[in-house]
Amino acid sequence: MKTEGRNPVLELLKTQKNIDKILLEKNPQGSLKSIFAEARKNNIRVQFVDRKVLDKQSEEGRHQGVIAYTTDYEYSSLDEIISSRGQNGGFVILCDGIEDVHNLGSIIRVAECAGADGVIIPSNNSASVTEAVVRISAGAANHMKVAKVNSINRAIDELKKQNYWLYALEADGTSLYDADLKGNIAIVVGGEDSGVRRLTREKCDFTLSIPLKGKVNSLNASVALGIAVYEAVRKRQ
Repeated sequence: MKTEGRNPVLELLKTQKNIDKILLEKNPQGSLKSIFAEARKNNIRVQFVDRKVLDKQSEEGRHQGVIAYTTDYEYSSLDEIISSRGQNGGFVILCDGIEDVHNLGSIIRVAECAGADGVIIPSNNSASVTEAVVRISAGAANHMKVAKVNSINRAIDELKKQNYWLYALEADGTSLYDADLKGNIAIVVGGEDSGVRRLTREKCDFTLSIPLKGKVNSLNASVALGIAVYEAVRKRQ
């Protein structure tokens, strides 16, 4: 798996993940020098190459002078995420049909910045953690536990057994600002077009909405989740 870009690679170097090698542009400057210093400190092999080599190896042409190579992304288990909960209770994000890599990357970034325990995605009909997702998350995917499960609904059942309250984000629920959002909570966000699926929504304890004041009747999935997650952070402090 490739990790491209200065910030994502710097974040990768802060983890315990096995980095096979790093391709670095010749005569590194600025943060590229910091990447080289950190790699050398951790005995990671660095190859200095011409920019055209990086251009050829890059998936999206956004390498910014550095590409790191690791083994494939290592997903966590649902049990590992549940066991990560702290004194204020568990805090989990479930993605129900998030197929766009930009949304998944942004969701992981929001979840990591807010201190969530993990993100849960389904094996089917969902974006996976790819090089693009890692880059879009600004490297947050290297720190955040992400579990890939066969069924979101079965994951919800397991979370309920562990005393989590489930909140679905949808357009016709009660106001987000009236929700308690304390203790063990899991927030479910749906895809851009379909939203949270009916059966999944029925399994949730509450349906929450974000009040909209403009003429457009919906928010981007990752933006909506960001608002909900930080309302939870505010109430849980």
